Amino acid sequence: MTTLQSNILEKHTPSGREEAWRFTPLKRLGGMHDGTATPVLRNSLIAKGDLPSGVTLTRTTITAVTETDDAIVNRIREFTDQGTILEIAFNAEVASPIFLGRTPGALDTAEFARVLIKVGTHAKATVIIENTGDTHLAEDLEIQVGPGAHLTLISLQEWGAQTIHAGRHHAIVDRDATFKSIVVTVGGSLVRLLPTVDFIAPGASCDLSGVYFATAGQFFEHRMFVDHKVPNAKSRVNYKGALAGDKAHTVWIGDVFIRAAAEGTDTYELNRNLLLSDGARADSVPNLEIETGEIVGAGHASTTGRFDDEQLFYLMSRGINMEDARRLVVRGFFNEIVAEIGIDEIQDRIMTRIDNELAKAGK
Repeated sequence: MTTLQSNILEKHTPSGREEAWRFTPLKRLGGMHDGTATPVLRNSLIAKGDLPSGVTLTRTTITAVTETDDAIVNRIREFTDQGTILEIAFNAEVASPIFLGRTPGALDTAEFARVLIKVGTHAKATVIIENTGDTHLAEDLEIQVGPGAHLTLISLQEWGAQTIHAGRHHAIVDRDATFKSIVVTVGGSLVRLLPTVDFIAPGASCDLSGVYFATAGQFFEHRMFVDHKVPNAKSRVNYKGALAGDKAHTVWIGDVFIRAAAEGTDTYELNRNLLLSDGARADSVPNLEIETGEIVGAGHASTTGRFDDEQLFYLMSRGINMEDARRLVVRGFFNEIVAEIGIDEIQDRIMTRIDNELAKAGK
C-alpha cells in the first residue's frame, strides 16, 4: 500500500466514534466503509419498460455536482467516474411514472454505483426506483431539480434478507422548484440511507417522507439533512417506522440547518415509531440549528411508543381477532405516507410485504 493510499484509508475510515456513524454497526457494512470490500462496476440500474418522450437514460462519465464527507460516497468516487444519468428535458411534463429497477448482484463483492438525475427547467416527472433481491450496494445518487421544476422520487427498498445497502440521495433544488421524496424500507439485513437536500435559490421546497419496518436482526438507518441557506424556502419531513422482533433496530436522524441568510424559512420535521415487541430498539434524534430569527416557522417532534391498547380493544370488541387487529393498526399507522405513492399496485405490494413481515414476527 502506498503512502497516499494509506492516507486516504485513514481519512475516510469511520471508527464509530463520529456523530455520523455512532449508531451504525460498522462490522455489518461488508467493508464498504473501510476499503476491505471488493468493489465492482455493474450496470444494475435499468429502465423497466420504454422511456417516455423527453427522457433519456445513459451510461457515461459522471462529474460530482456536490461535495460530501461521507466515507462510503467518497470511496465510490475514488473508485470510479462511471455512472448512470437519467435526464428529463427542459419543459417536459412526463405524465406516467418512470420506472427504474436494480438487478441483484453477488454477495462476495460490492457494487459501487453512481447515479445522477437531472430535471430540466420547468420539467415535471415522477421517478420510481425498485430495489429487490439480494446484493451489496454502495450508492451515490445525486439529483438536480432545475428552476421551476417538480420531481417526485420514490425509492423502494424491498430487498432480500442478505442485502447490505448504504446510499446517499442528495437533491439540489433550484429557484421555485419542488422536490418530493418517498423512501420505503421493508427489506435487507442492513440499510443505511442519507436523504439530504440543498436549497440553492429562493422559492424552493422539499417534502421528505418515508416508512420503514424492521424485524428480528434487521438494522435500518435513515439520516436526513436539509440545508436552508437561501431565503424563503420550505421543507417538510415525515418518517414513520415500526419494529417487531428481537434486535430489530432502527435509527432516524433529522437535521435541519437554517443559516443566517435563510430568512423566511418554513420547516417542520416529524418522526414516529411503533414498537410491536420486546427486544426492538428505535433511536430517533431530531435536530434544529437556527442562525436567524426572521423565519416563518421551525419545529420538530419525535415519538416512540407501543400499540395503543384502546385501538386494539376497540377492534377486538367488534369480533376482530388479535392478529388481524394488530395488522389493521399497523396499516393505519403507515397509510398516511404509503398513500402518497399514488399507485395502487405498489401501495398494495408494500402493505402486503408489511403484513407478511408482521405475521412472521408474531410467530
